[in-house]
Amino acid sequence: MAPSILRICCSAVRWTPVVFISAIVVWSYYAYVVQMCFLTVESIAERVIYLLLYHPLLVLFVWSYAKTIFTPVGVVPKKFFLPDHIADRLMRENETEQKNILIEFARNSNLPVQNRTHSGAPRYCEKCKCIKPDRCHHCSMCGTCVLKMDHHCPWVNNCVGFTTYKFFVMFLGYGLVYCIYVALTSLKYFISFWSGGVGSNMGKFHVLFLFFVAVMFAISLVSLFGYHCYLTAKNRSTLESFRSPIFQSGPDKNGFSLGKFNNFIEIFGENKKLWFIPVFTGEGDGVSFQTSPANASSSSSYQTMGTTTPSTIPSAGDGVTFPTRTVDLDSDGLLADRQRWMEEGDLDTHINNGTPTNPSNGYGSNRYLSHDSL
Repeated sequence: MAPSILRICCSAVRWTPVVFISAIVVWSYYAYVVQMCFLTVESIAERVIYLLLYHPLLVLFVWSYAKTIFTPVGVVPKKFFLPDHIADRLMRENETEQKNILIEFARNSNLPVQNRTHSGAPRYCEKCKCIKPDRCHHCSMCGTCVLKMDHHCPWVNNCVGFTTYKFFVMFLGYGLVYCIYVALTSLKYFISFWSGGVGSNMGKFHVLFLFFVAVMFAISLVSLFGYHCYLTAKNRSTLESFRSPIFQSGPDKNGFSLGKFNNFIEIFGENKKLWFIPVFTGEGDGVSFQTSPANASSSSSYQTMGTTTPSTIPSAGDGVTFPTRTVDLDSDGLLADRQRWMEEGDLDTHINNGTPTNPSNGYGSNRYLSHDSL
């Protein structure tokens, strides 16, 4: 009985940020449409123009937000899961034999895996008992491995990954445009109210707070949206920007980059009419990805997988400085607690706003990975 109550409480807490954002949007609609446009704006022409431009922005913003929240995350196909007898055997063997078992299973199953641990072994999830596809990571909040995972976002109570990344970027973009539009169109009424030249009722305070809230959210969103535009242009996830994926040739933070335009197409698709509409148009299946020319010849299939160059130290990525380790976390015991890079909750480290709060412990759980400062 107690665990059930605990799960309900945890679920309620996780939905709190979503309820908060939704309440802000509903209130902003009332403040803008009713208090400002209908009760404050005197010019009918001005009122009509404001409302005609406002509502399409609102629809696209809310649509993108809803798609980010309710779209299921991409899950690992069944062929990547180890049968029970192989998984049980894996737990009993030493590290060398574990590596051989995983390589043999991946080769026999013809798994399209190019990424690996520093020792050259396939990346394995002990929780899900599966070999992780390229760019896939385990989310302790969702309780599953997520295809092309970027991060778990508390503001949408969902993982941002292969199936949701386009919606998330559009949510940020349309949210930013929405806030800027509201701030600009309410600016002159804000100045008038602030100087005490117009009105004295409660509607005045709605417009004042509307302007303040719009500016505040716009400032928060501009950096976050700009950062994800940068990641889109580089074809890089948030996780990959802090820890480079490892190929046969070694760690390469640009390993999946195909050029800015092709990187954009991989997420937004080739149909230009749907680029800025919140419908899924991404390329591929979320399991296998094209790689940059530098890695294409050496990492075109799992069968080419060898041992990564021992002298190569994984890049921290994007100029972020982390403590150097002589042994990579992924190779320090294939099934050890320290194996999981930013994926499990066993390390007492977290990243908030893109900065490790306890660098001495290395890379922490992605349950705390949230650079979304709305």
